[in-house]
Amino acid sequence: MTQVTGWVADARRIVALTGAGISTDSGIPDFRGPNGVWTRDPEAAKLFTLDAYVADPAIRRRAWQGRRGHAAWTAEPNVGHAALVALERAGRLAAIVTQNIDGLHQRAGNSPDTVIEIHGTLYEVECLGCADRTGIQEVLDRVAAGEDDPACRHCAGILKTATISFGQSLHGPTLRRAARAAADCDLMLAVGTSLTVQPAAGLVEIAAESGGHVVIVNAAPTPYDAIADAVVRDPVGSGPTSLVNGSRSGDAG
Repeated sequence: MTQVTGWVADARRIVALTGAGISTDSGIPDFRGPNGVWTRDPEAAKLFTLDAYVADPAIRRRAWQGRRGHAAWTAEPNVGHAALVALERAGRLAAIVTQNIDGLHQRAGNSPDTVIEIHGTLYEVECLGCADRTGIQEVLDRVAAGEDDPACRHCAGILKTATISFGQSLHGPTLRRAARAAADCDLMLAVGTSLTVQPAAGLVEIAAESGGHVVIVNAAPTPYDAIADAVVRDPVGSGPTSLVNGSRSGDAG
């Protein structure tokens, strides 16, 4: 751990790659863990599959009811999020590439310009027909008023949160920006991600091949542990905090 905190202390272009594990301590369940959404209800995976969502109004109705009660609306950032804010305020965090859609990095205090949301955001809704975007609250209000499968008011197309579903392409410019950040970093912290979903997981390999140190902070093994410079099995929420606090102690001598 001393060597890892030394890397954190010396790094000047840190990139954090974050997954669902950093938000579980905030009350947002992951998908694949022991208490994950899909573990408890395998049918729920259809809600996140584009073809099923488009084809079946019943799935869309269930999805909209789930969005009304999503844990993100009441979740609070935890100490792991705060540790990344501290790195940014110290001028050493180049980017957060997050697979999460919950907005907790921004709510914790990270600049929206620093956060690269490669899987989109829960806070906006996009029409699958005309690509019009609006804030989600406006659409949730329509659902609360009785529209169980609200349609686009411009073209009557299907509405979905501006998130990336299975079977849906990632936004090219966003992915390229994430790849550039990975290639330019001198340290990548992969925090709370199983590193099983591509192309996000491949950013670890880009960082390693470009000469950056790679530190994986995750409760369970990942496919990229073998190429990491270090693997930290601390609880995900406290892992970044121990690394940042440790680096501060090192800076203080």
